[in-house]
Amino acid sequence: MKEIENEYVRFWFEDGILINELKKPVQVTLEIMISLIDLRHQISNNESQYWCMDSHNIISVNKEARDYAAKYGQDFICANAVLVHSHLAKAIFNAFMILKRPEIPLLLFTKKEKAIAWLLEVKAKNELG
Repeated sequence: MKEIENEYVRFWFEDGILINELKKPVQVTLEIMISLIDLRHQISNNESQYWCMDSHNIISVNKEARDYAAKYGQDFICANAVLVHSHLAKAIFNAFMILKRPEIPLLLFTKKEKAIAWLLEVKAKNELG
């Protein structure tokens, strides 16, 4: 499976890196979060991936959705690079990561090229041993 989508998001692979794009601005509810994570699990085919997550169209994420993501959102991920659109969004994500420590390597980026380069570096290191 090379590409998959629903009404909110599209996932695909580039150079072995899983990438997503939200189709429109969205206020993420529990129902939407479940659909996003389920779709990512489908394309991952129960195998861990290196994921470049584009968060540009996330308007907000309610508490139930955040809690669900904290519990199930790291399944099948080796490392996660999150693309944010501003330094304010970066600060908010960083604060959230202090409260809910990720179990996987996770960094924030404002440039897709840098995010993918970091993921490829982490992937190469992991494959070496």
